[in-house]
Amino acid sequence: MADRTATVHPDIDDDGGLKRSITGVQLFFYTLGDVLGSGIYVLIGLVAAAVGGAFWIAFAAGVTVAAITGAAYAELVTKYPQAAGSSLYVQKAFGNKALTFLVTVSFLSASFAASGSLAAGFASYFSELFNGGGPPALLVSLVFVAVLVLINYIGITESVVMNMLMTFIELSGLIIVMGIAIYYVAQGNADFGTLTDISVSGNPALAVLAGVALSFFAMTGFENTANVAEETIDPYRAFPRSLIGGMIVAGIVYVLVSMAAALTVPVDQLAESDVALLEVVKQGILPFSTDLMETIFTIIALVAITNTTLVTLVTQPRILYGMAREDVVPGVFAKVHATRRSPWVGLLFSGLVVGGLLVTGTLVTEAGGNLDLVNRLALVTVVFLLAIYALVIVTCLKLRGRDEDERAFRASTPLLVVGLIGNLAILYYAIYDDPSSLWWCAGLLAVGVVLYLAEQLLGSKSEPRPGTASRTPEGDH
Repeated sequence: MADRTATVHPDIDDDGGLKRSITGVQLFFYTLGDVLGSGIYVLIGLVAAAVGGAFWIAFAAGVTVAAITGAAYAELVTKYPQAAGSSLYVQKAFGNKALTFLVTVSFLSASFAASGSLAAGFASYFSELFNGGGPPALLVSLVFVAVLVLINYIGITESVVMNMLMTFIELSGLIIVMGIAIYYVAQGNADFGTLTDISVSGNPALAVLAGVALSFFAMTGFENTANVAEETIDPYRAFPRSLIGGMIVAGIVYVLVSMAAALTVPVDQLAESDVALLEVVKQGILPFSTDLMETIFTIIALVAITNTTLVTLVTQPRILYGMAREDVVPGVFAKVHATRRSPWVGLLFSGLVVGGLLVTGTLVTEAGGNLDLVNRLALVTVVFLLAIYALVIVTCLKLRGRDEDERAFRASTPLLVVGLIGNLAILYYAIYDDPSSLWWCAGLLAVGVVLYLAEQLLGSKSEPRPGTASRTPEGDH
């Protein structure tokens, strides 16, 4: 990932602005790569368990709400084409530093939780290389996080071109799943009745809502696109098309992959598996070596999860870095390595927090707690982001009539109201279905509050340094 923590930014023009070098096509793939992440590799089994064979409906509903939210981002980005994202919009709308701080810390907390969920998912796929055995899952997860922290410390060069390449790798695994389903359907073996089966007890609508709450983890990441606003050529035209278009394409892929999995694998088998998409390959439908296909798909899944987790781990120290430069958290987080130019203190702290989540989850499980760590941390991520998304839509409506530009995109007001209701409904049900997730949310928020109090009590006060707002790419799931 690009290290943007040096005092002099390598991509800054003489007039102090970032170079506009990202084309509309590159931005489309950037958005697609952010949304089309590893969330579906990790969570599809949990969504199937919540809904039944018709779990594709949950993905369709989730991406609809996410796309409407994306329209709000598109309006705000074209009105304020700056590299700051939702924190900037909230500050402009409400002028409340406490609320802006809460939004920033919530993004940081969501990133921590997402990293933990993905690391646990990585361990599940990694064990498949050893036929379900191998090292303990906690050890694999911790080593995985440590290696990514080390890579970030060494320094990484990121570009939208590399993002496009990684998107194609992630997409290849999903294409394999869809290809298997097409071959299976062509043989006349598919039971399309499965796609309308909501085979869970209770209210079908609530079952779908539960699935949407889980599937929403796979829809996030599009908000990261706002952070490259200053580097996009003609953002007024490029953003609405690329942002919303990329989300729609990702949503179509997710729906097709969901259908493919439901048609080729018994839903109960999907629901019980920690590597549900791999179950499609294990069916041995294609006339190739099943063992070879399993290995190839597992490696693709590991690459996809690694890429997404790497992005989230890049986010965390840069958020801390920006907050430290504004004297919000202790100044030690603004330290960068003399030669690597990486925010090493923030990296180390982030690795410790994510590791702490993994250890805590494992201890709770071993103590007899009924906890699915991937599920819990994914829901924690979704709770944070849904609250932020709802606030962004409110912010978009509140800023109507201010700083208007005829070139700016304007989202449909009725659609924004629908999106707001959708975000709040999913948020309510996520909390209602798993209220204990709020304890995890509170714990992560407490980390930010403690850092803030430490700076207020012990830190040296200084004026915020001009031009130091950090780009904080939240990443995809």
